[in-house]
Amino acid sequence: MDVRRLLDGVLGSGVAAGLEKEARRRLGGSVPASGGGGGSGSGFGGGMLGGAAAGGLITMVLGSKKGRKMGGKALKYGGAALLAGLAWKAWSDWKGGKAAQGTPLADVVQAPPARSGFAPDEETDGRGEDFRLALVRAMIAAAKCDGHIDADEHARITAAITDQSLTAEEKGFLLDAFTTDADPMAIARLARTQEQGAELYAASRLAIDPDVPAEHQYLSRLSAALGLPPALVEHLDAKIESARAEAGAD
Repeated sequence: MDVRRLLDGVLGSGVAAGLEKEARRRLGGSVPASGGGGGSGSGFGGGMLGGAAAGGLITMVLGSKKGRKMGGKALKYGGAALLAGLAWKAWSDWKGGKAAQGTPLADVVQAPPARSGFAPDEETDGRGEDFRLALVRAMIAAAKCDGHIDADEHARITAAITDQSLTAEEKGFLLDAFTTDADPMAIARLARTQEQGAELYAASRLAIDPDVPAEHQYLSRLSAALGLPPALVEHLDAKIESARAEAGAD
């Protein structure tokens, strides 16, 4: 399985672009080019089948100009590097007793120190799998947490994944991730350490721009299940909101 391709695909290339192409074919070209029209807010709905090529999962979820820019930034800086950098900077500021605040993206993606616990491409999760797969699962689960996906949308997403030029193993992984219920407890079990928990929360928080009660509740349950101190969560939220603001300002 090409884990990096899957992670980059969810964040905004490869698989995500293919999903939009296939969705357009199946719907006779009727899917809007941006994720802002129709659909169901921040769930998969119109956003997923609309702006996929512009910024991957983040665009699919948010469907906004700011969301698309954040997706582009994620690809520019590297998906795993961005997630690890955000989590590491939040962690180190929290440990250092600093006030929760944003950090420029260029500083966020500097490699965390060796043996810091923030190296997703070198770690395994609670299942013994590549930890980057856990990050993908976390992002997809967060995107689905508001429950706004009907049977037709579910069928189109499933068909689009099936038709991708991926290995059977890669298709199986994506289908499993997209069809599994959004369960914060299950995502929390993927973390072997508190550092991994911070990364999973960062991935989940980056995937959505929480503006409905279901999303806030999901993130709250996730952070509690991961055993993250409220002050650390505050630092993580500040870093991610800063990243969104910087991306939206470009």
